[in-house]
Amino acid sequence: MPTPTPRLRLLSLGAGVQSSALLLLAAQSAVPCFDYALFADTGWEPPSVYAHLERLGAIAAEAGIPLHRVSAGNIRDDALDAQHRFASMPLFITGANGERRMGRRQCTAEYKIRPLKKEARRLLGYPHPNRVPEGVYAEQSIGISTEEFHRAKDADVGYLGNRFPLIEIGWTRRDCRALLTHHGLGDTPKSACVGCPFRSNESWAELKSTEPEAFEDAVAFDAAIRHGPPAAASRGMPHGTFYLHRDRVPLGQVALGIDTGPEPEGCSPWSCRGEDPHDADTGGAA
Repeated sequence: MPTPTPRLRLLSLGAGVQSSALLLLAAQSAVPCFDYALFADTGWEPPSVYAHLERLGAIAAEAGIPLHRVSAGNIRDDALDAQHRFASMPLFITGANGERRMGRRQCTAEYKIRPLKKEARRLLGYPHPNRVPEGVYAEQSIGISTEEFHRAKDADVGYLGNRFPLIEIGWTRRDCRALLTHHGLGDTPKSACVGCPFRSNESWAELKSTEPEAFEDAVAFDAAIRHGPPAAASRGMPHGTFYLHRDRVPLGQVALGIDTGPEPEGCSPWSCRGEDPHDADTGGAA
């Protein structure tokens, strides 16, 4: 039986290096064009990411690709709102007896994956709770390059079919960066929330140097969640002292010149940076 033709071709646009290059390739007809590009906005990206997104919007518009921003809210504000359901962030935790844990990671699912799926259903014409008929689906292109092929996975719903054009054409992250540089986009930033706990010291130092207001915002957030986000206690989150930094000290006091090792590149909704298994909460990451 032949494979059904996708009704729509979507680009999951994280606004990092790989997905930005993929949009540019489509604009140049080097890969099949997209009907829509979708950016999941957590509300807490650094200013450089939003500025870059504006550039991508101009490229998309010239190529006739509508760019839609989708959102489930502002992750920072929601985490500090005692009345809001808390989507657990992978915060670093020191327990009452000195044990080291990490919070479960539900933020990617709630603030990136869920709104992208919701928009895909809407564009297909079957918003929740309508059932998407069998065989009706959108092809979703994801910016994963060859060195990350192990992250390329099938969609977990029938109305999306994942595709990885960069892997298909044999492109690495370096190839993507070279293309962007050639077109004046060599300063494409990594896409990650201001207060992403998976930042390395190098990343924190870069944020502090280039976007000091964003860094100070992260420092303020770190202080505000020291005893756990306000809505977390009633939802079974482990007790203890909470930090954004893996050393479990206040972010503003971290010696950022000390190397903490390589940092995963970017934070695609479908291949978000991982956690240190030695730090993981026994509940795992969501």
